[in-house]
Amino acid sequence: MTGPVLAVDQGTSGTKALVICPERGVIGTGFVSVGTRRGPGGLVEADPEELYESVIIAGRRALAEADEPVTALGLANQGETVLAWDPDTGMPLTDALVWQDRRAESACAELTEHADELRRLTGLPLDPYFAAPKMAWIRRHLTRDGMVTTSDSWLVHRLTGTHVTDAATAGRTQLLDLDRVTWSPRALDLYGLSGERLPGVVDCAELIGTTTAFGAEIPLTGLVVDQQAALLAQRITAPGGAKCTYGTGAFLLAHTGDTPRRGDSGLVSCVAWRLGGRTSYCLDGQVYTAASAVRWLTDLGVITGAADLDRVGGAVPDTGGVTFVPALAGLAAPWWRGDVRGSLTGLGLDTTSGNLVRALCEGLAAQVVELAEAAATDLGTPLDVLRVDGGLTRSALLMQTQADLLQRPVEVSALPDATALGVGALAQLGAEPGLTLADALPDWKPAAVCEPRITPDHAAERLAAFRTEVTALLDRTPV
Repeated sequence: MTGPVLAVDQGTSGTKALVICPERGVIGTGFVSVGTRRGPGGLVEADPEELYESVIIAGRRALAEADEPVTALGLANQGETVLAWDPDTGMPLTDALVWQDRRAESACAELTEHADELRRLTGLPLDPYFAAPKMAWIRRHLTRDGMVTTSDSWLVHRLTGTHVTDAATAGRTQLLDLDRVTWSPRALDLYGLSGERLPGVVDCAELIGTTTAFGAEIPLTGLVVDQQAALLAQRITAPGGAKCTYGTGAFLLAHTGDTPRRGDSGLVSCVAWRLGGRTSYCLDGQVYTAASAVRWLTDLGVITGAADLDRVGGAVPDTGGVTFVPALAGLAAPWWRGDVRGSLTGLGLDTTSGNLVRALCEGLAAQVVELAEAAATDLGTPLDVLRVDGGLTRSALLMQTQADLLQRPVEVSALPDATALGVGALAQLGAEPGLTLADALPDWKPAAVCEPRITPDHAAERLAAFRTEVTALLDRTPV
C-alpha cells in the first residue's frame, strides 16, 4: 500500500486539501476561500491566479499539519470552468469563466439546428453550462491568443508543465466523442475550434507529471472532475446507485456501467472515470443553485448562514403555503432553461422567515427528486437509495425534506469531503497500479439515514405544487 497522498479539491467557492493516510485516514487539512465576480449578461468569473494560489496554499497547509511526506498528488476540478492561457509562460490571458457563466448563450443559439447531433456525439445538451460554448465565446470576444481549455489543464500545466485533461473532465466540454473517448473533429468544427491545441486525454489514475510547487517533488497521479470524485468516494462503482452532492449547486450522478446511456429524460450522459484504459459512464443531473441559494437568502438577511436553516426552518411546521422555485441561475436538468428566473409565490402578511427557509428546502429537494426520477426513467429501474454529501447535508431539515419528497431513504455520508477523498483514492491508484479500486477507496458508512416521514400522497401533493410553479415559469419565459 502506498503512503499518504495529498488530495486537492479546487472548487467554486474554495479549495480543500487533505493529506490522506491509507491506515490512519485524514492526517492534515487545509482550506482557502476563493471568490467569484458576477455581472450583467450572466457574467460569473474568477481570477485564475487566485485559483492557483488557493491550490498551493491549501496544499501546503495540509502538508504542514500532517508533518510527513506524501507519495502522490490528486487534483479534482470544477469541470466546466474555462480560461485562455499562454503555453509558453503559463500565465492566464483571460479571467476564468466559471461554470455558472451564461454569456455563451449566443454561441449555443447559433448551433440550435445541430443540438441533436451534438447530444448524440457528446452526450451533452446544447447549453452554455458546458465548456465548449465558453471556449468559443472567449475566442470570439476576448482573445485569439494562447490556448483555451478547462481550468484543470491550466492548473496541471502550472504544476507539472504537462498539457493534459482527464477523460471525465474532457467529457464535460461537449467536444469529446462519448463512445470513443477522443476529441470529436465534428464537434470542434461546429464550435469553430478545429485549430485549437487541445490537451491530451488521460486516465484518471496514472502518472501525469511531477511538481515541486508544494516543496519536495511529488508525482501527480490522480485527476478527475469534482462530482465524479464524489461518486467514487460514495463507493458507487456499478449500476444501481446514485449520489447527490449539495455544494454551490446540487449534482446527482447515477452509475451506468461501461456503456453510455442516452435517455430522453433530460439528464446528461458522460464519463464517470477511465481507469486502465477502461471507461465507466454515468448519468448526471444538475441544480445550478443550492448553497448559492442559501447565500442569497443570507444576503437578504432572512438567515445568518446555512447553520440557521434548521433553527429558523424548525420554528414552523410547514411552508405556510409558500412555494419557492430557486432557479436563481436558471433551471438545469431536466429542463435546460438557463434563461428562466426563480419564483417565490404564496406570500402573505403571515409569512415568516421560517416559512421561507422551509420553502427553499422544499424547492431544492423537489429539483433533486426531478433528477432522481429522470435517472430512474433512463435506467429503467427506480433508485433504491440516495447517498448524499456536501456542506448542506449538515442540515437535518433539508435532508429530511429530501427523504420525504423522494419517498426513499437518504443516506447522509459520514465523509465531509467526499470529492477530495475520491481524488485521493485515484492518486493512490495511480501511484500503485496494482492496487484495486475497492482497496483504494475510503470505508463508507452513513452518518445518518433519513427515512420518509410523510405519506406518498402528501409527497405527491407537495411535488405537484412545485411542478405547477415550474410550468408557470416556463410558460412565462418564451424560448
